[in-house]
Amino acid sequence: MSLKSTIYKILRIWNDVDAVRKGKVGKRIGRRVTGKAAGKTIRKMFK
Repeated sequence: MSLKSTIYKILRIWNDVDAVRKGKVGKRIGRRVTGKAAGKTIRKMFK
């Protein structure tokens, strides 16, 4: 695992914890799901 991917993983966890503290977990989950769905759709279009 590269240093860059390790840093990204740490920051993703950090942001999850921050969302829990601020009470914005639902928004974060919604954005993540939307982003994954959009990525899959775009991948299929350019396959």
